[in-house]
Amino acid sequence: MTTFRISEAAALLGVSADTVRRWVDAGRLTAERDEYGHRQVNGQDLAAFARAQVEAVDDMGRSSARNRFRGIVTEVLRDSVMAQVEIAAGPFRVVSLMSRQAADELGLAVGVVAVAVIKSTNVVVEIPGHERVAGSR
Repeated sequence: MTTFRISEAAALLGVSADTVRRWVDAGRLTAERDEYGHRQVNGQDLAAFARAQVEAVDDMGRSSARNRFRGIVTEVLRDSVMAQVEIAAGPFRVVSLMSRQAADELGLAVGVVAVAVIKSTNVVVEIPGHERVAGSR
């Protein structure tokens, strides 16, 4: 069974360790103490909690796109035709290329809260620390 320390759970959820501790203390997230007295969160419990958090903020209406990253615009580069918009969504950096007209109509500027909605037919999944490519020996 995979378990995560409070700091690891916090990093995965994009919040501070203090926030995770408060959730545990409030009974919103279950944690057990290890032999040293440190709190650990069961991986399945953490996944269920994370899923519930996503469902709680997914009020953007109906769409076939499931990948939504709410964040703050950190950079907008415009030329006469195109715009490059960078959003910091928790620990993630999302960059979008769009028409300048679209960026202007959305009022995209540094400091604006925005949601990056991503729909892709190609998703690469990586496991940190594993060098072997799936299917190879």
